[in-house]
Amino acid sequence: MCGIAGFAGLGDEADLAAMTAALAHRGPDGQGVFSDAGAAVHLGHRRLAVIDVAGGGQPMWNAERSLAVIFNGEIYNHQELRRELERQGHAFRSSHSDTEVLLHGYREWGAALPLRLNGMFAFAVYDRPRRRLFLARDRFGEKPLYYYRRRGLFAFASELSALAQHRNFAGGLNVGALQKFFAYGYLPAPNALYDGAAKLPGGSHLTFDLAGGEMQIESYWRFRLEPDERLTAADDDRLAEELRHLLSEAVRRRLMSDVPLGVFLSGGIDSAAVLAMAARHRPAAGIRSFTIGFREASFDESPAALATARAIGSRHAEELLDLDLARGLVPEVLARLDEPLGDASLIPTFLLSRFTRRHVTVALSGDGGDELFAGYDPFRALAPARHYRRLVPRPLHRGLRCLADLLPVSPRNMSWDFKLRRALIGLSHPERLWNPVWMAPVEPDAMADLFHAPLNVEEVYAEAIRLWQEDPGKSLIDRTLEFFTNLYLPDDILMKVDRAAMMNSLESRAVFLDNDLVEFCRRLPAHFKYRNGERKYLLRRAMAPLLPAAVVARRKKGFGIPAASWLRALAPAPATPVRGMNAGWIDAAWRAHRSGAADHRLALWCWLSLDGVLARQPARRLAA
Repeated sequence: MCGIAGFAGLGDEADLAAMTAALAHRGPDGQGVFSDAGAAVHLGHRRLAVIDVAGGGQPMWNAERSLAVIFNGEIYNHQELRRELERQGHAFRSSHSDTEVLLHGYREWGAALPLRLNGMFAFAVYDRPRRRLFLARDRFGEKPLYYYRRRGLFAFASELSALAQHRNFAGGLNVGALQKFFAYGYLPAPNALYDGAAKLPGGSHLTFDLAGGEMQIESYWRFRLEPDERLTAADDDRLAEELRHLLSEAVRRRLMSDVPLGVFLSGGIDSAAVLAMAARHRPAAGIRSFTIGFREASFDESPAALATARAIGSRHAEELLDLDLARGLVPEVLARLDEPLGDASLIPTFLLSRFTRRHVTVALSGDGGDELFAGYDPFRALAPARHYRRLVPRPLHRGLRCLADLLPVSPRNMSWDFKLRRALIGLSHPERLWNPVWMAPVEPDAMADLFHAPLNVEEVYAEAIRLWQEDPGKSLIDRTLEFFTNLYLPDDILMKVDRAAMMNSLESRAVFLDNDLVEFCRRLPAHFKYRNGERKYLLRRAMAPLLPAAVVARRKKGFGIPAASWLRALAPAPATPVRGMNAGWIDAAWRAHRSGAADHRLALWCWLSLDGVLARQPARRLAA
């Protein structure tokens, strides 16, 4: 796990040094730079040494010095690719460097290389003979990659804050991106916070021609459900066995490490499955597992995590996150973000990563299980929501919303009043908007006040609408799965885990995003994921022989914080003016929330996050 940065065109070694220094937390074990003044190409790298600790410095060159690569991530099938390339006549200088596999792989397969990789990655290849830069990002976007383009300059980096260190970075706040942020709670790729900047979407590669300045982006892979409808309930046992095998292999690949490794463990089935499979490949007593607890019982999963660890036999450790600790953590973490994120679970994820990093350098996680196996609450709401829309007249719906707003605000995790309000907000809109609006920090009707202008709903939610309408013949379950997997997973969950882990120089690895396991899930009909009200049906069936019954049957709690109550105790961020936004709306939301008259936890957390990011670059608040 590392940080990469580079540019072509305007700038010099001082710009490269500043960009690379901004990524020091991503790679504390070393740095490397290369500048070709004649070609105006500059490459920088910060390294967290995990594989080939002694010999994996970057930029890495091939023997002829015609190709150089800088790389962030891990290639789990690099040994298989190495053997294939050796059969093709390639001679390797290292014994087991996955970075060197990228160099030889690019020479052999060119732009087809990313499709062959099973791993998490963002890399850039400098192709001297062809005078071009080739950038690629892994299928789901586990590893971040931003780029910036203006006349005379093309720059890229692992984090937006590193891009902004280049003296010719002139991007002001992008109001359209701000609207999407408060509509989704995250920024869906390719949107980025500043004008001229963008995120390379997961599953894409980018080619920049150094001679002509042309840029081309292509998608080499996208998650799309193509269920095999021949599969029926009669296949349950066979598919459960196949799933156990695929999970075992996915974990085995991710146990590859030259440094100490552990497992993030919650009280749910996803991380429990990861730990159970790790114990198939290593003695359980030698596996470290880590969790975070809360004083508030409705948020606390630590007793369930401890029970899982004891059942499997791992060396378990936990740490407590309470309000007193949060008072210091919240401003610290938000001030270190490079892009705002409306997911308050960033805070316990940061604490978990910091705690884990004291013991190991790599941690396996269960991220992706909810998206692939229908683990979220909206999956249970889809059928009732469709009946509600058909049976309840609009005037009655408006009355029910008014009554729901009068209910007392509960501080409990996923309380019924919170879920009722969210459900009714979503049901005020067409089906194609249910999923994003159910999760929206600010509902569409309020966005006009927040941004001083009517909201173009079709534009703000264009990504979600496009996914929903792409294949109208798909079930509600499958279209919702595609929403969560293509938008929420890469731009919220994976972004959150990457930043929280890398702030602590910890590498995290998402087991469920293994290529073979994902391909298996793409072919599963929806009834293997959600059946008769049971979420993650096949995963639970597969893990039943290996986990305690209570873990298999346990309902999802979610990895959140008591945001509603904590936001009443934390000092409110002053509504400092931001280009295009109504500071008065924010002030009013703080007052209403702190008095208990309304629940604005999602919107206020977004504001705190945005304020923390802009505090690092205050001049951009009002930049045009």
